[in-house]
Amino acid sequence: MRRFLLFLSGCSLLLACREEKTTLQLALLDHVALSGSILKVEVLAENMNVPWDLDADDSGFLWAAEQSGTVSRIDLNTGVRKIVLSIDDVWRERTSGLLGMAVHPQFSQNPFVYLNYTAKKDSVIVSRLLRYTFKNDSLINPEILMELDGGTSHNGSRLAFGKDGKLYWATGDVHNNAYAQDSEILNGKILRMNPDGSIPADNPDPTSLVWAKGFRNMQGLVFSDKGFLYTSEHGDAIEDEVNLIRSGGNYGWPIIEGIHDLEAEKAFAEKNQTIQPIRSWTPVIAPSGMTHYSSSIIPEWENSLLLTTLKGKSLRVLRLSSDGETIIEEEIFFENHYGRLRDVTAGPNGEIYLSTSNKDWNPQPGFPLEGDDKILKISLTDEGLLPFLEGSKPAETVSLEGKELYLSYCASCHKEDGGGVTEVFPALAQSVLVNGNPDTLIQLVLKGREGPAGKGQMPGFPFLKEEETARILTYIRQTWGNNAGEISSNQINQNR
Repeated sequence: MRRFLLFLSGCSLLLACREEKTTLQLALLDHVALSGSILKVEVLAENMNVPWDLDADDSGFLWAAEQSGTVSRIDLNTGVRKIVLSIDDVWRERTSGLLGMAVHPQFSQNPFVYLNYTAKKDSVIVSRLLRYTFKNDSLINPEILMELDGGTSHNGSRLAFGKDGKLYWATGDVHNNAYAQDSEILNGKILRMNPDGSIPADNPDPTSLVWAKGFRNMQGLVFSDKGFLYTSEHGDAIEDEVNLIRSGGNYGWPIIEGIHDLEAEKAFAEKNQTIQPIRSWTPVIAPSGMTHYSSSIIPEWENSLLLTTLKGKSLRVLRLSSDGETIIEEEIFFENHYGRLRDVTAGPNGEIYLSTSNKDWNPQPGFPLEGDDKILKISLTDEGLLPFLEGSKPAETVSLEGKELYLSYCASCHKEDGGGVTEVFPALAQSVLVNGNPDTLIQLVLKGREGPAGKGQMPGFPFLKEEETARILTYIRQTWGNNAGEISSNQINQNR
């Protein structure tokens, strides 16, 4: 059920508001039924430009960083949204732009906001970390704390404060496979620093910011109430991950992807004492922002990681064990309902805020919706309207039919209609390559293709069984106006 109601007043900003102390009225979208609780989903803000990162401060405000370079501050009591910063030198292409944000946890005493964005210095792309001071409803006095290599994608970017008062920064490998295992390079790492950007004396190496290494492209970074640090990370063709981060830990990329199950991975793991993820997904779901829900307001979700997904277009509720070491249950909400979900954070009263990402570089069929992009508020309610939205469990197996396999492994890039993304992912519909020599196509799928970062690259899919690869390629070669012959399992085997 999707219902976009009219706002109840004529406020000049995005939300309905009346005189002071009047209950804030928001546009209601849906109700959600849990095992014992009913939730409501409302629109807190809309018509935004890819709200990439959300964070709540200790004084009743929600902060939103938009990929285009704008930072907003929303009063959660009145709904008033005010732009407090517009960054002129943000460079945006694909998944570059204004990305990470962290508000100082003692914001009332330390009015600092930390931002990470990509910029260009002449022709060089950099990933820049800055600290701003909040004063008179504006972010001022930017201090550049650090600059790293940046790219059109794989920038990572998330920022989070730990209970130790240190700032943690998840950086991406910017498509350079040499970076993640090189301790002298700060890309593909989790960095730990003092609030002024200096190196803490108790880091694993007191001369280095590196806290952990071996990462590809982390999109979520969050501490639990017990002080555990978790990340979500994009795999390549397989094994998206959630990791529990240990000081000095090595998480294996690019030698290891996901679970340590290949012989080469096992050998590298034994030599380097690498750490396995606590959850991985194949087919991939493109995990994005993540938060830890510690409130008892929504008891079904207490002590869970809440994870937004882009390919899966869902909110995943990952229930943790009591010791925080493992994920014991997973439930999926809003799949394909609100579109791509970019970030999630918990509010001061047990409410939850989600941001949609339907106007980003990779739009999906049927989106954007009216009013996108939005910030959605999820909160407990005493009553609801039928029919309710409900959660679902992950599928235990993937269908072996060609269309379903294509949707699982290929459609997030090449699209359900085979149309691709202009200048990024080539169209498969009526493609010369698809309709041409089958061995050339098979080799591409098995081995992948190198190319400029973010353009022309394709991961290999050698992990698929011959039958699965054959069915995917046969489906592609006989759909969307393509009229080529079938591919057999024997042809796949001969090309390995």
